[in-house]
Amino acid sequence: MSSDALNVLGTPLEACCRDPMTGYYRDGYCHTDVSDEGLHVVCALLTDDFLAFSRRRGNDLQTPRPELGFPGLQAGDRWCLCAARWDEACHAGCAPPVILEATHESALRVVSLKDLKAHAVGRPPL
Repeated sequence: MSSDALNVLGTPLEACCRDPMTGYYRDGYCHTDVSDEGLHVVCALLTDDFLAFSRRRGNDLQTPRPELGFPGLQAGDRWCLCAARWDEACHAGCAPPVILEATHESALRVVSLKDLKAHAVGRPPL
């Protein structure tokens, strides 16, 4: 993956989370390439409301799936979300906060910068 990836602010992409290890490549970053059909590029601070919304939409992020190396997530975890799911949650009124510095610029193909900024939080430590 290119080390010159940029975030939605146009600055170098920062890590989203290493515990649990997130990202399409499970390297802690929300970067992407053409093989990432879900565009897992929005670094979000998960909430109970969003986790329940995602489960209702058919994507249970809370149940551990050890066979897939997936630990299961809980409110307070940071995770690289699919841009379209975050946008869907935004329009449903339950989008989780985002960390702009760790959200890949390609999110802007799906989500407006205005919406991302409206849900931005300060960069919590990894």
